[in-house]
Formats: sequence, structure tokens, C-alpha cells
Amino acid sequence: MNVTDAVNTRKSIRAFLNTPVADELVAELLTKAARAPSGGNLQPWRISVINGATMPRFLSFLADTDIEDKPAYDIYPRDLKSPYRDARFKAGEDMYELLGIPREDKPARFAHLARNYNFFDAPAGLFCFVDRQMGMPQWSDLGMFLQTFMLLAQEAGLDTCAQEAWSMRAVSVSAFVSADPEWMLFCGIALGHRDTNHPVNTLVTDREPLENWATFVE
Repeated sequence: MNVTDAVNTRKSIRAFLNTPVADELVAELLTKAARAPSGGNLQPWRISVINGATMPRFLSFLADTDIEDKPAYDIYPRDLKSPYRDARFKAGEDMYELLGIPREDKPARFAHLARNYNFFDAPAGLFCFVDRQMGMPQWSDLGMFLQTFMLLAQEAGLDTCAQEAWSMRAVSVSAFVSADPEWMLFCGIALGHRDTNHPVNTLVTDREPLENWATFVE
């Protein structure tokens, strides 16, 4: 698979099969992804892998824990303006239309959102942490590392979903993986094989046309 094909076939998968993913393959993908650009070669990412028998233990821990969670950061700006607000709204409405969940059915919508917290049934999940002293440049390094990992996963025949929703369960996740207090949870990634029969996986989000966001300066 070439890079263009990996980019075009990668998308956020929200329904997975229970087909196992070998730890050795995850380790190989992470090792390759570590070649992603990193300013000053800081390599600010720290990864915890949840896989195999650890997954049901983790999900049971989440269900039973009485830890009080609080968001690690604001996932979106609080006063998100157009056109960003419009794009986010449309992506959500397109997804719920595929699922047959109308706008007024709030319980069903919340139930679908809650599936974030079982990795959409993926057999493997990753948590990406960053040292709290890092700033915006290092967060951009995380993005490049994670995109590199997801494209490599696509090449290997695996699917992914990057999940900033896990930042809402940062305290619980950190407790389970015994994260150093200086590590801040940035996101999770669901990893596995897509369920090709599930309608949510047919979602293809829009992209703004080039002329709306790129200028060739003369």
C-alpha cells in the first residue's frame, strides 16, 4: 500500500470486530511510527497499550471504579465559531443519520457516545500521554506521531479511531496504567479490524475544498 492509498482509506472506525491484534504487531507499528518528526528530537509521546486479557480487566475497572474524573483539557474551544462549528455539527448529524438516531433521541445519542469508553469494541487500545511541561509545539509532534501510527496501521490491514474523548476519563485511565503524575493523557486510539457490516463505518466526512484554506502567494 502506498502513502496515498493509506491516507485515502484511513478513517475513524466506530465499530470493530473482536479479531485479536498481536502485541508484536502493535510494537512493530509503534517502533516505525517513532520516526515521525519531533522538534528538537524530544519525542514527547508516552504510550500505554491495552490489549488481550488486559482489555476486559480495564473495562471492568472503568465500570467499577469510583474515581472522580475530570477533563484533562478542553477538546474544542468553548466558543467555536463558523466554519469550524458547522463542520463539527454536520459530521455529527451525518453519523447519527447513518445510525438511524434522530436529534430528539438524546438517550440513544449519549449511548453511542459512551461507546468511546469501550474502544468501540476494538480488541486493542492505546493511550497517548505527554509530559505536562510540554507546550503547543510538542502537541503538534503528538499529532504527527499519531497520524504516522494510524497510516502504518492501515498499511498493516488494521483500522483505527483516534479518541480525544478519553481525556474525559483521564484520572481513571492514569490510575489503571500507573502513569507518572507528570504525564497528561492526550487521547486514546482504538485499534483492530473494522466491522464492514456496521452502518457507522460507511461515514465519510467532508473536507473543505483547497481554495477555502490554501493560498498560493504571488
